[in-house]
This record gives sequence, C-alpha cells and structure tokens, in this order.
Amino acid sequence: MKKTLILLFLTVAIFVIPFFIDHGGEYGGSDDQAEQQILAIAPDYEPWFESLYEPASGEIESLLFTLQGCLGTAVIFYVLGYYRSGRKNAKP
Repeated sequence: MKKTLILLFLTVAIFVIPFFIDHGGEYGGSDDQAEQQILAIAPDYEPWFESLYEPASGEIESLLFTLQGCLGTAVIFYVLGYYRSGRKNAKP
C-alpha cells in the first residue's frame, strides 16, 4: 500500500511540477521554428504552394490537429483489433 501511494505521488508530481517551472521561453511549434531557419538561411525563398485552408485561430488549429491524431489512432487500433479477432476466430 505504501509503495502504491509513493508511486502515485511521484506520478502526480511529474505531471504537476512542469506547470510551475518558468522556462522563460515562448511556446512555439516546429513549423514556426522551421520557417525562421529557412528565412535565416535563404531570405529570398518562396514557398512552392500556399495552404488550402487557414484556420481562424490557433485554438481551431490545435483542435484539428488533435482530431487528426484521434482519427489516425482509431484507424490503427481498429485494424489491429480486426486482425487480432480474425486470428482468434480462425478455425484450425
């Protein structure tokens, strides 16, 4: 019981402590960092194409990214479950 409580406390601490640590940096995505590096290396670079859809805000962009990840995960686990149940129900 004591070991379980210690592990639970450590797990909660691992998730909570980073919220209180000030790293002094601004959150930015890898797309923004890549764009900055490209402009630093080749300031006259022109993109090959423009985005088909530009979300209205960062929150909507995050929502779409999360939904895309959820859909991909659902497809992967559906396929895994389908093949596993097929092997389980196969007649020898």
